[in-house]
Amino acid sequence: MTFVIAEPCVGVKDKACVEVCPVDCIHGADEDDQLYINPEECIDCGACVPACPVEAIFPQEELPEKWGQYLQKNTQYFQK
Repeated sequence: MTFVIAEPCVGVKDKACVEVCPVDCIHGADEDDQLYINPEECIDCGACVPACPVEAIFPQEELPEKWGQYLQKNTQYFQK
């Protein structure tokens, strides 16, 4: 399982989730429109979920269908 950051993060990029991540797997450059979770680094602890003020982080299996494209967007971000 991996966690995915979806649409509510776009344009917000509140870094509260970054601060609580014990393995620093949440990334995003200043020019990115949102933050991303590296699935290879994530230990699936879920600490980021309650820390997100816009409720944008979901376990992959619970990602709302309307935001399904964010799984691919997250994966592609780390394939660069």
